Amino acid sequence: MNRTAWILGSLSAFVCVAAGAFGAHALESVVDPDLLVVYETGVRYQMFHALALLAIGLGATVRPEGRWSIPIWLFACGTVLFSGSLYLMALTGARWLGAVTPIGGLCFLAGWIATGFIGARRKTSS
Repeated sequence: MNRTAWILGSLSAFVCVAAGAFGAHALESVVDPDLLVVYETGVRYQMFHALALLAIGLGATVRPEGRWSIPIWLFACGTVLFSGSLYLMALTGARWLGAVTPIGGLCFLAGWIATGFIGARRKTSS
């Protein structure tokens, strides 16, 4: 198991559940409905990628020779940039933060490509 992926995935899922609860209970009456949708998108993508990190943590036991640090850090950076920018945009109303969001999305896409390549590689004979 990849310990870094497991720790980051667990921490990200924890933050995601807390952020989701905060959004559902504290923001509903304070934030514009369109920005609440933005916030919820951040929560949803954070959870998808928290689960992906946990899956990588387990997948690393099947393919321990893979360079798992690449998708791990791409997913972690993607979460900060994508979900973080959406959270900040919803909380502050600063729509210019939407310019940061696609960079996080690119990190997610690159992380998925890296995960696919690592998983699809042939195992080296031992």
